[in-house]
Amino acid sequence: MPLLDLPLDQLKKYTGRNPRPADFDDYWSDALHQLDKLGAAYTLEPAAFKAPQAEAFHLWFMGVGGARIHAKFLRPKNFSGTIPGVCAFHGYTWHSGNWQDQLALVAQGMAVASLDVRGQGGLSEDNLVVKGMTHGGHIIRGVDDPNPHNLFFRNVFLDCAHLARILMEMPEVDAGRIGATGGSQGGGLTLACAALEPRVKLAAPVMPFLCDYQRVWEMDLAKHAYGEIREYFTRFDPQHFRQEAFFERLGYIDLQHLASRIKAEVLWGTGLMDNICPPSTQFAAYNKITSSKNMRVFPDNGHENLSGFPDEVFEFLCAL
Repeated sequence: MPLLDLPLDQLKKYTGRNPRPADFDDYWSDALHQLDKLGAAYTLEPAAFKAPQAEAFHLWFMGVGGARIHAKFLRPKNFSGTIPGVCAFHGYTWHSGNWQDQLALVAQGMAVASLDVRGQGGLSEDNLVVKGMTHGGHIIRGVDDPNPHNLFFRNVFLDCAHLARILMEMPEVDAGRIGATGGSQGGGLTLACAALEPRVKLAAPVMPFLCDYQRVWEMDLAKHAYGEIREYFTRFDPQHFRQEAFFERLGYIDLQHLASRIKAEVLWGTGLMDNICPPSTQFAAYNKITSSKNMRVFPDNGHENLSGFPDEVFEFLCAL
């Protein structure tokens, strides 16, 4: 079998390269305290989209830092009692997708909220003000700010947990039956959601992004979605004087360091030829999860559709 990364037996033991900041736990305790103060207020606006068995709404809430955050929200037209809820997350720079994308889950009696990541392709606002360079890319946004709380993805991770809390507060949704899923960036945000809101019951990340940044760079794969890491060094630190501090700062938003907080049952899909989100970076997070978990490995697949796995994710979430 061709190898892009470590052999599978080594991947199963790999624990990551990117440093974990000494105050990591305090950092996220402070962040969650900020989220707690926001509560779970939201508004629903009827959407123009029509489907025979579903109701569609624009869901709006105020995220950390005062940004107005949007998600597409769908629920069945006819149901009794309370129903499960699913948070859906999209890929890097994209948006919440088409309304019809979530109808299969809605047809199974579920409510689905599909987040627009702030500042990317959807309707959510990005009002973050940071010091330092703002060259393209969200991973490095805020990396040179004196305050690590101004890292862009800190707020995005909190938005994901916030969305799960909103679903849990909806009168029609059973707070004990919440799932999360997404691919690439959406896979990473699935991990963030389940880590920061441990009441999430099921999590189905697919080839997740935002893990083990230093490993990506060491593999010479800081390109494509991770290309801003290379751009940062070539433009702003060409002799790598700040390399250690750079990766330590990114450690605050490295999902491998949040993974141990996950309580959900996890179904994970990965391709061993993934040169966008390398397998070792994913295993760095997966190996730190202590809850019930299963990984489906596709030896010849890269960062692409994993044939048959979407059906397995659907069946997995239908167990909510």
